[in-house]
Amino acid sequence: MIFLKYISDAFAERHVQLEAERAQGADPEDPDEYRRDAIFWVPPEARWPHLKGQAKQPGIGQLVDDAMAGIERDNPALKGVLPKDYARPALDKARLGQLIDLISNIKVGDEASRAKDVLGRVYEYFLSQFAGAEGKKGGEFYTPRCVVRLLVEMIEPWHGRVYDPCCGSSGMFVQSVEFIRAHANGNGNGGKARADISIYGQESNYTTWRLAQMNLAIRGIDGQIAQGDTFHTDRFPDLKADFILANPPFNISDWGGERLRDDPRWRYGTPPAGNANFGWVQHMVHHLAPAGVAGFVLANGSMSSNQSGEGEIRKALVEADLVDCMIALPGQL
Repeated sequence: MIFLKYISDAFAERHVQLEAERAQGADPEDPDEYRRDAIFWVPPEARWPHLKGQAKQPGIGQLVDDAMAGIERDNPALKGVLPKDYARPALDKARLGQLIDLISNIKVGDEASRAKDVLGRVYEYFLSQFAGAEGKKGGEFYTPRCVVRLLVEMIEPWHGRVYDPCCGSSGMFVQSVEFIRAHANGNGNGGKARADISIYGQESNYTTWRLAQMNLAIRGIDGQIAQGDTFHTDRFPDLKADFILANPPFNISDWGGERLRDDPRWRYGTPPAGNANFGWVQHMVHHLAPAGVAGFVLANGSMSSNQSGEGEIRKALVEADLVDCMIALPGQL
């Protein structure tokens, strides 16, 4: 709902500007007038004033679903991303109407709010709260901001191809772009607020993939985010990335490793079928360009485990001079 309010706010502000420019030939109902300014076109049935006016009606759930469907129809980048289940019987429609009234008082998509990244911060706050509520499982879609910032500042992804094979909610990409903007002058960035980076990500969980798409969309970041199992359905098989950032799920035992025994990615040894940690590491090494750099988070046990050949894989990686730095992080991050 907040995402819907955001794109409607941005649309409404641009609509007012175009109305004022009608005498110069502007057309407030021309979708291209919005798209050229990286603003999503919002069809009439999805505009916030329309939904607010119907908030007390028993059919408000269906109206919201129709709004989401209309936005996806007219904005291919959002196809399959937005939820369309507000009409389900279990959802209290009176509460939904109250939520619409509440959100109506919050500005998130106007120019001033976008400059302050209000929605981005709200979105990240909710992600962190959801992750906290989920405990260990929350780490599969959210990485603490301080950890992401550390990785980004270590590898400095100024330009080129940036890849995250288990991208969760796209936090690595958001922080990479923020890093570039914060260091817009000098330091190899040529004074550009947005360096020439191409974003590639993959996420196996469909719901989390949708979160990733929305997280990039609210910040105006373009990226190729694919949905699917990275090990068994690699959506970017030929990609050689200049930078890789990742926080893969720790110690996954049911990753189907027994079906990948002769995989060409296992250049430094076959990872154990019962633990995907070194499968992730070698997948990332496989996708690095010759001068590429990777920064990723692993369980502490990965530094010392000798089970099922993991010690030999780690030794081979070190002897190949692939390891530059290891940092032990404190708990409770």
